[in-house]
Amino acid sequence: MKLRSVTAAYFSPTGNARRIVTAVAETVSGKTGVPFRTIDFTLPRERRAVHRFEAGDLLVIGTPVYAGRIPNKILPAIQTLFEGNGALAVPVMTFGNRSFDNGLIEMRNELEQHGFHTIAGAAFVSEHVMSDKLAGGRPDAEDFQAICRFALDIAAKIDALQEGPNDGMAVIPAPVSVKGEDPIPGYYRPLQADGTPANFLKAKPKTTDACTDCGLCAKACPMGSISREDFRTVTGVCIKCQACVKICPVQAKYFDDPVMLSHIRMLEEHYARQIENEVFL
Repeated sequence: MKLRSVTAAYFSPTGNARRIVTAVAETVSGKTGVPFRTIDFTLPRERRAVHRFEAGDLLVIGTPVYAGRIPNKILPAIQTLFEGNGALAVPVMTFGNRSFDNGLIEMRNELEQHGFHTIAGAAFVSEHVMSDKLAGGRPDAEDFQAICRFALDIAAKIDALQEGPNDGMAVIPAPVSVKGEDPIPGYYRPLQADGTPANFLKAKPKTTDACTDCGLCAKACPMGSISREDFRTVTGVCIKCQACVKICPVQAKYFDDPVMLSHIRMLEEHYARQIENEVFL
């Protein structure tokens, strides 16, 4: 089996998963000398077409971890948009300094169930979308060095597969062993600062009078939930991804739900420490 293409696919509302997944895939592409492309399935209109792969293709795919798993509103896209047909795959998850819990093993399992052969996996730390006190500034230069080393190890592993026996055909690898529970348990349950459960599912962004009606928030919303007629109105589900908050050029978007803010204080109190990336080969 000869590698013929590398694809980076990502759900990335605030850009960190995009940066990390793309860096991995581009490095593998550069090392192996095969074509590279991207699939950005962050926005609703990009979650319609099915992407089919074949033996000889490599898919590097990632999302942020939400509540310890693949974001539940994006899981159906992972399950329906990507067909492996014997292609290789590398699941990559990003997490905001608490834990990636079962996000990585869940992504690995989904890829294996849909025709991919997973040969590596990784969980990389990135700044938490709700607080720059949690992994602020990450991924940083040191993180990207680790990302590059991981990608080069993937390329080396593919080379070893290509040198397998049986008339030049590569040996099909066993699913990469990654950290996590299998079967996958429920989602992480957030807590408030006082240790009680934090339920802020209904929290939605507010808008100050500084809003200039530029519409960037509506264009960036991965759920398509911000009204195109009134950018102050959230008409659908909000996944708290902070895309609208981060993209607003005048900082007019914000969350003020007290339970959500209490959860953020809990995270800042208990998880504002240096944590390492984890790679699996």
